[in-house]
Amino acid sequence: MLSKKHNAVILAHYYQDEFIQDIAHFIGDSLELSRKAAKTNADVIVFCGVHFMAETAKIISPDKKVIIPDLEAGCSLANECPEDEFRNFCSEHPDHFVISYINCSAAIKAQSDLICTSSNAVDLVRKIPKDMPILFAPDKNLGRWVEQQTGRKMTLWPGSCMVHETFNEEEILKLKIKYPKADVIAHPECTEVLLQYADFIGSTSKLLSYSKSSSSNEFIVLTEPGIIHQMEQNNPLKKFIPVPGNDGCNCNICPYMRLNTAEKVLKCLISLSPEIELEETIRIKALAPIMKMLSLSN
Repeated sequence: MLSKKHNAVILAHYYQDEFIQDIAHFIGDSLELSRKAAKTNADVIVFCGVHFMAETAKIISPDKKVIIPDLEAGCSLANECPEDEFRNFCSEHPDHFVISYINCSAAIKAQSDLICTSSNAVDLVRKIPKDMPILFAPDKNLGRWVEQQTGRKMTLWPGSCMVHETFNEEEILKLKIKYPKADVIAHPECTEVLLQYADFIGSTSKLLSYSKSSSSNEFIVLTEPGIIHQMEQNNPLKKFIPVPGNDGCNCNICPYMRLNTAEKVLKCLISLSPEIELEETIRIKALAPIMKMLSLSN
């Protein structure tokens, strides 16, 4: 097997194609995957996800070769936060403590004081002194939800995830009528109007945990439908219903995540490319807020 030949570990995010999830050594959220890979003795990390996730793996494991099946597998949210524009935005708020959601580029992480995930954002914001103003980037929907949970007003960068923006309120209402006993479970990157229908809001890993522990047997899922594969594997007797996008389209599927295919995974294992490379100065600056997050989370 090629992964053994190259001493490679294959990582798959929950939003990847089902086949890629099935062949991966580890499946999970982006930071969770990077931390698991760092603990292995692998020489090569094959990150089946999007570009910022592979960057995070390289930030944490600089001595490992990090490759990604398709270098064009980007992220609409990360793309909406260009490095120079963000630098200008921060300079307009020089007294603000900068918290960036991990779904951003290494260049944005390097300009941040603290990194958060959708799992720990609320807890981390609560640990920041109340007299210290906070700038939160790049997801305005996650930021708004964190504001509601903490009662803490923040300055929000106006970015969003194209997938979580496409879900349609009318489609949710139709599904609630069709499945009246179903729990609506949602990722906090969804818009505020959609989150009001949720019985549970959480990160992908928390959605998985809730679907397993809940007494409900039906779930309407408000996030990228790739996660349903793991939900069904963990709960074969439960029903999971994806919410379609606007006008019933399948635009709830992340086009960037699905650029990675089984064929491309094979090709990148053969060629050990394309490789993620970072300037060491950027990597070191980006690592600092990640380590701060980990220390505050312990």
